[in-house]
Amino acid sequence: MKTHDFYYDLPPELIAQTPIERRDASRLLALDKAAGTWEHRHFYELPSLLRPGDCLIMNDSRVLPARLLGSRVGKDGTLGGACEVLLLIDRGENVWECLVRPGKKLRTGARVSFGTTGELTGEILGEVGGGNRLVRFACQGIFLEVLERLGRMPLPPYIKAELQDRERYQTVYSRVSGSAAAPTAGLHFTQELIEEICALGVNIGYVTLHVGLGTFRPVKEEEIADHDMHSEYCVISQETADLINRTKAGGGRVICVGTTSCRTVESWADESGYLEAKAGWTNIFIYPGYKFKVLDGLITNFHLPESTLIMLVSALAGRERVLKAYEEAVRERYRFFSFGDAMFIY
Repeated sequence: MKTHDFYYDLPPELIAQTPIERRDASRLLALDKAAGTWEHRHFYELPSLLRPGDCLIMNDSRVLPARLLGSRVGKDGTLGGACEVLLLIDRGENVWECLVRPGKKLRTGARVSFGTTGELTGEILGEVGGGNRLVRFACQGIFLEVLERLGRMPLPPYIKAELQDRERYQTVYSRVSGSAAAPTAGLHFTQELIEEICALGVNIGYVTLHVGLGTFRPVKEEEIADHDMHSEYCVISQETADLINRTKAGGGRVICVGTTSCRTVESWADESGYLEAKAGWTNIFIYPGYKFKVLDGLITNFHLPESTLIMLVSALAGRERVLKAYEEAVRERYRFFSFGDAMFIY
């Protein structure tokens, strides 16, 4: 299959730049994956599409304010030109794998400083794959607390507007810090909507997958099977594994909220779909031809053309059906990408 097989034409004005005022007021395109038919709904109507005995699996990862703007430090300790460091992966012992700018100025041994009093500093230890850097940080206080004060949200490159409330780039159920980008399908949920869903007899379980910036990297290979999928760290607890196993045994549907939740459960299930608690790195690449072991339905946003995410959605509902649904969403002026509207594929 070719990468261009997953292209669709998107007018730039349909890329949502800001979240809407009420999370669950976003639109919802409900796609029947077997029939290829759809309905236009709103996200607050999601409970009417669920059944008692179903379960929703949500990613509880929380986005770090991982974008740091600071200055380079000269050999004499004076502050020099501006720099930017984006935290990607915690490598332990105060060392993070990061993206840095300007790359030519931030080679091994270079130092950087953030904050007006230099309360957070870093030293470039070396270079790793893709031009990323290993940076050892030192700070006055607790690192994550200092990061909350100094860091900015690492919004996707297609969002140009400033985010006024950083909590709008977090799900209401986020609790485990570590992501460089939000699991955006969950942004539509309110606490009240979650309570309404639970009252229906729908169970909710949580997994953790720390979203990396690789999710925004384009597929450059002509053949999708040649694409080198990025790795992300994910965890499934025994409690969530048991919930999924019970749901499947009882005839309920396992509905993942977001591609990250989907990739987590599909990574750790055995060939029969049975799950046990597990944690580790996954680089699972799901595209048409993949046989789902756990997933029955998916709540997701609208994804970039030719991305690994639209390939995953196409594996579930069929490429032609997905592209037709996307064409319908464009005609109906849905809002696209991270702050945009949602799909429910069932």
